[in-house]
Amino acid sequence: MAAGKEIRGKIKSVENTKKITKAMEMVAASKMRKAQERMRAARPYSDKIRNITANLSQANPEYTHAFMESNDTKTTGFIVVTTDKGLCGGLNTNVLRAVTSKFKDLQAAGHEAQAVAIGNKGLSFLNRVGVKVVAHATQLGDKPHLDKLIGPVKVLLDAYAEGKIKTVYLCYTKFINTMRQESVVEQLLPLTADRMQADKDQHGWDYIYEPDAQTVIDDLLVRYVEALVYQAVAENMASEQSARMVAMKAATDNAGSVIGELKLVYNKTRQAAITKELSEIVSGAAAV
Repeated sequence: MAAGKEIRGKIKSVENTKKITKAMEMVAASKMRKAQERMRAARPYSDKIRNITANLSQANPEYTHAFMESNDTKTTGFIVVTTDKGLCGGLNTNVLRAVTSKFKDLQAAGHEAQAVAIGNKGLSFLNRVGVKVVAHATQLGDKPHLDKLIGPVKVLLDAYAEGKIKTVYLCYTKFINTMRQESVVEQLLPLTADRMQADKDQHGWDYIYEPDAQTVIDDLLVRYVEALVYQAVAENMASEQSARMVAMKAATDNAGSVIGELKLVYNKTRQAAITKELSEIVSGAAAV
């Protein structure tokens, strides 16, 4: 019964794996609800500051911020948002595939790339493909903190304001629903009215700037970009927990199927061994 012992060992191993994946599925489901609530709580602020900034850009004040002006250079910046941990299906693979496609297009046009990596998976990928990583933020935990994101992102923002970067792209996974997440590579800088989705129903926007237009616009546009990055990280975290829950559920179901197949093989092997022993006993009795 050496084969039977081996099969029993495999069954025990798969059962232990099934317990782990089931526990991870339940933990991911709990974290997913909190991540979705956090993501939805951040959306009203992001939408409101987007609306105000869009109307501000159409007010044509006497001052134009550097974030709204194009730069003539051949360097492009990327903010790549991924997860710190794996076991979440093809979540990271999909967004990194989209980033790679964008890299190839830029290289074909003779442009260079610099990146800020948010998450361990993106950092490892960018180092492997040889993209220059100017800053990174990892080990963010289950809740994004803006103070951990501002520093790395500010490196690209300052470089853009100085005219060293032509365009900045924000790459992340957008949460659609529990079963669907969408990889997004969108232009963050330069800011345009179309990108900010101005309110078309309102007309004649004008503002009184206190203390002056430059101070107000500088602070508002920086807050706007920070809000977009925070929202992207919150969306990515909600997508991560949803994808991990679905992946662990699929793993648990597959483990159950494997256990059923192994038990069937074990029973057949055991039945064959019993039949063989009975045959030997009958043969011995007949010989006597």
